[in-house]
Amino acid sequence: QVQLAESGGGLVQAGGSLRLSCVASGNFRTLDFMGWYRQAPGKQRDLVATITRGGITYYADFVKGRFTIAVDDAKTFSLQMNNLLPEDTAGYYCYVDATADDYTRDKSWGQGTQVTVSS
Repeated sequence: QVQLAESGGGLVQAGGSLRLSCVASGNFRTLDFMGWYRQAPGKQRDLVATITRGGITYYADFVKGRFTIAVDDAKTFSLQMNNLLPEDTAGYYCYVDATADDYTRDKSWGQGTQVTVSS
């Protein structure tokens, strides 16, 4: 099964930048669909951005023009976050839909990394 580990969260002032990374480990053939989601306390988990193995991206309206999702290598993808706003404060979670060694689907979530933006 795919295991995911996020890094790069932290505390930043409004207008600042952070770069989140998600590293996949375990037995899999390819990461076919990758995404970042976020969840603030007491709120639902929202989709932030997604990318396919072929490079097709999707962004939620509230991050368009500020965040960029990218595939860094066969096991790593990232989320560059610029011009951060206090309302971007949340736990950020990476997600993958992978092809396992036996060609079945393997869907996994990371444990999350906290992003806090001060005003």
